[in-house]
Amino acid sequence: MCDFTSYCLFAIACGHQPVDESILMAVLRWSAGIVLVLFNLWVKLDAHRVVKDYAWYWGDFFYLIDQELTFDGVFEMAPHPMYSVGYAGYYGISLMAASYKVLLISIIAHAAQFIFLVLVENPHIDKTYNPPPPRKRSSACADSSSSLPTDLDTPTAPTPSEDQTPNATPSYSAKPPQPVHNLLGLHNLDLYRTTDSSIMLVQLLVFSITALTPSTPGYQFLFVVLAAASRIWYSVGIGYILRNQSNTKSWTRHFVKYGDTPQEAWNQWKGTYHLSMILCYSSFIAAVWKMYTFPADWGYGLVLFRHVLGAGLISLQIWTSVSIYESLGEFGWFYGDFFFDDSPKLTYNGIYRFLNNPERVLGLAGVWGAVLITSSGAVTFLALLSHILSLAFIQFVERPHMQKLYGRSLRQDAGLVKSLKRSLPPSLKQLHGSVDKMFDDSFEFIEEMLDNARPKLAAGVNTFVKDTTALFQKYPARVTISRIDADLAGFDARDYSLSVEGTSAVSFEESEKNKGREGANARMPLDRRGDLKDLTFEYGAPIKVKWTAPLHHSKKDWIGLYRVTDNTSREVTRVSSQGRWVATNEGAYDNSTCEKGIITSDVVIQSPERQGQEPCEFASGEILLSGDKLFWTQGVFELRYHHNGMHNVMAISRPFEIRIRRSDEDETIADGDSFVESAVENALLPVVRNCFDRDPEIAPETVDEQFGSLVERDGKFAKRVVFAVHQMFGIELAAEVVKADGNVRNLAWRICNAKKVLAPYSMSRSNGTTTPLEESKE
Repeated sequence: MCDFTSYCLFAIACGHQPVDESILMAVLRWSAGIVLVLFNLWVKLDAHRVVKDYAWYWGDFFYLIDQELTFDGVFEMAPHPMYSVGYAGYYGISLMAASYKVLLISIIAHAAQFIFLVLVENPHIDKTYNPPPPRKRSSACADSSSSLPTDLDTPTAPTPSEDQTPNATPSYSAKPPQPVHNLLGLHNLDLYRTTDSSIMLVQLLVFSITALTPSTPGYQFLFVVLAAASRIWYSVGIGYILRNQSNTKSWTRHFVKYGDTPQEAWNQWKGTYHLSMILCYSSFIAAVWKMYTFPADWGYGLVLFRHVLGAGLISLQIWTSVSIYESLGEFGWFYGDFFFDDSPKLTYNGIYRFLNNPERVLGLAGVWGAVLITSSGAVTFLALLSHILSLAFIQFVERPHMQKLYGRSLRQDAGLVKSLKRSLPPSLKQLHGSVDKMFDDSFEFIEEMLDNARPKLAAGVNTFVKDTTALFQKYPARVTISRIDADLAGFDARDYSLSVEGTSAVSFEESEKNKGREGANARMPLDRRGDLKDLTFEYGAPIKVKWTAPLHHSKKDWIGLYRVTDNTSREVTRVSSQGRWVATNEGAYDNSTCEKGIITSDVVIQSPERQGQEPCEFASGEILLSGDKLFWTQGVFELRYHHNGMHNVMAISRPFEIRIRRSDEDETIADGDSFVESAVENALLPVVRNCFDRDPEIAPETVDEQFGSLVERDGKFAKRVVFAVHQMFGIELAAEVVKADGNVRNLAWRICNAKKVLAPYSMSRSNGTTTPLEESKE
């Protein structure tokens, strides 16, 4: 009691009535001081009620008894209440004394208590109540003493980890990497690391420009705009990335696409987030410095008080950030559960024992401290913008992900809220519930409004288009006249024909039938009149075309490949073939490219009898479309026979579909989580051969055969494979990955490992939903 008595006597000696103080200000000052002293007294009494005399006098420094730490009463409201809120009375006495000297002594005394907490009490608590866990020993180590000695010359069978795919990196892991080289903290600063050196350069650049430029209105406006833009990127831009990562793992997919591991994606994300955070706060500090004016008289009004209170709020934000980092670690600080889904467990320790979202208020106390220090409208705008964006980030990014990941295991009320609710009268409890409901309903209304706005906006655009079309229909229609070549005289289009052959693939109808999406009549078996079936060919497989024409047909006739939807006219082709055409006869054109694919030409055949006509002879031939003469995509296509080097259409083939069959995850999963590489290899090999034009110089015959060197020089082959892999397995890779893997086995291995990484976001029956249920309590 000696220190407290001395402090009170010092406060009485320094106490005085400020000059020109109004009665209202005096009443408020004394009322706030008395409330703080009474609150301090309640904290001490409640703390003594919880810990009793044994812990009050540090009994566990002298005697150890079998008990655990207790979190009840005031210990559930604030961390270390005896040292934090337990000294609120000092500041109440400073208010009543109206003395900055007493306030200075109060701050020094409070800081001394925190030093005692950090250097004495916390280490003792950790040593006594948080001992390190016992060392885990594997069964192999435990039985090593009883095992027989091993002959060093005896060969041992390779382990599964040793039998890896050639030229392949170690298997992807969905588990977070062990923290070894952390980013946060001065003790972790490593200028050999790109992120750290970039951060130092950014801060040096920002603060150098701040110091070397004058504080004119133009520069002040520029720095405020920079701070606002940095905050918007830090909250909105980073939030957009995290939201997409939570929904589709877009960040991880991007790096897997280029053959990197999820750990590399995680490291790059940490660097991006850390750099964005440093830029945000560096630009804010620079803007505050530009808007700050050094006081001419520290004793005038509340100038000194504003600076002291502002510094206190800044210290509170720093302490909150340090406490959050100590509770979450590097993994939680950088939102690791957005990137790894290895049996997530939700724990509440440290500052989260008392608050669910400490960054909601305390995490931005420093920006409001800057507002008090500067008394600037621009800084107030930045603080308000920062707080609004932070609340939006928590509501629209963190909260949905936490609900999806942890579900019902999320805690509704933190320790502080529970204590306050218990102390409130019934009427105020009802009011508190109404306010919470109002906020929840408001956020739900905003989300519902945004969701409903999209279809309404689209409907408005459609209405605008319909109205515009109706206006155009009031005017006379324009008549289009197709000009036909004069050489067509004497040629009958019925004498021309085209037939298509190719490597058949599973048709859409066969793979998607009986899915229950159609109506009752559409689910019945298809009633075909005739023996013609849908033509569905493999992606990249060569297409053989048989044609017939009159014997006197033009030698410059040609056949082109088009999408069905490209041409609206059946008489004239109005789009370019883009090189996807083959001449019917050799020597008719100057270039040899158009003759590549001719198999036979002008073979005389006997035509079938027609009604009212006698049989006659026709010319026939065959061509083969492959490689660059094909469409390297999916869709419905047709072939057109053109007359005499022009675009007059003499015959059109049956439409046919080019389709890539999507791999069924449930057919390629073994043991619940590992993909059968052999199934992927077997499905991938024919597709890769087609993508390489079945050229024996580059197309592999087996899964282990290396790709030809032309694949590395011409990027189109790898891009074809990338498209096919994306359609088959839903994995987006970069073309460089195909070149680097070099064979089908390595590529299949990479696809399987990528599927493992992205498996938690697969909604197949094998993997189930992504939202884990609450663990059952035993």
